Amino acid sequence: MTQIWEGDKVVPVTPVAAGPCFVTQVKDEKTDGYFALQVGFDTKKEKNVKKPQKNHLAKSGHNNLKYVKELRLTAPIEASIGDVITTETFAKGDIIDVVGISKGKGFQGVVKRHGFSGHKHTHGNKDQERHSGSVGPKGPAHVFKGTRMGGQTGDEQVTTSNLEIIEIDTPNNIIYVKGSVPGAVNSLIIIKGQGDLKFSAAVAPVIEAEVKTEEVVAEATPEVIEIKSEEAAPAVEEAKVEEVAPIEEKPAEVKE
Repeated sequence: MTQIWEGDKVVPVTPVAAGPCFVTQVKDEKTDGYFALQVGFDTKKEKNVKKPQKNHLAKSGHNNLKYVKELRLTAPIEASIGDVITTETFAKGDIIDVVGISKGKGFQGVVKRHGFSGHKHTHGNKDQERHSGSVGPKGPAHVFKGTRMGGQTGDEQVTTSNLEIIEIDTPNNIIYVKGSVPGAVNSLIIIKGQGDLKFSAAVAPVIEAEVKTEEVVAEATPEVIEIKSEEAAPAVEEAKVEEVAPIEEKPAEVKE
């Protein structure tokens, strides 16, 4: 919670991120048997969305919505898939009801859970100050249903009525509600108010195509000439192989 000054008075408020919410499905009595509006809020990593849900949400242009809720209606409504609900639906000074899941407090006794006053803190009441006492008569020999006893506390749906909207931050979609609302920090709540919902048409994201202009610059490529230093090659005496012609032996002349 935080506080807002109104003149010379300070007002305790709870900032609520209320949107944008996207319409994911519109149900009517002809096809579904009842009137309802399915909306989605907040986003999560696309890899954590299962394929059936991803294909269903893709019609609205947002396939990675974190929360999807269905709001029952009593009459048809003029809305289409992809429409956006923002804080423009509400106005400063509106009286609203907030529905949320209260904080879980675990197993608690009757004093904290039901507001029992407990026993006297005088002599003769050892370790009995916060006990529940008798839970039923001896005759039926069983505990009646609905008897107030210790047990799980919190973590249940709670509706807080007649809360006032003190201020609205439209650019950031934040509503400042007077007082506290049910639920823990960053929990999901539903705001109910009087009047009609205001829808704004979904704006398709504009993808600007970047035109890359390539400039061709003629550059003279310098010729790289490698100059190798001439090293004095060692003089290698090649043995010359003399070709010896075969000597033809002439037959000796014999004089008779």
